[in-house]
Amino acid sequence: MSGKGENRSGKIFLVMMLGAGGMIGAWAVGMVLFGLSQVNWQVSEFLRSYLVATGAIGEFQTLVDFYSHIKGVEYLICLAFLVAFPAFFRYVNRAPKTVTR
Repeated sequence: MSGKGENRSGKIFLVMMLGAGGMIGAWAVGMVLFGLSQVNWQVSEFLRSYLVATGAIGEFQTLVDFYSHIKGVEYLICLAFLVAFPAFFRYVNRAPKTVTR
């Protein structure tokens, strides 16, 4: 009985999500174009300013600042390895699947 009503509400939800996604996508494209216009349409300068703003690259005042940054990145790489290695080890050493006919 309620199959037709559920189908209609599903379509309404889909249209709403597509509309919201379209608006967010249009906003994102607008912001990228605005950012590119601010740096005279130079993509490399746009990417550099993005990396500086997010903290991915920066100027360090002292060797200790630089070393602290490098050690932080090193710790993140070690953490990623310690999380990913057990899953990879389990994947490599799993029992082979038997084929039944």
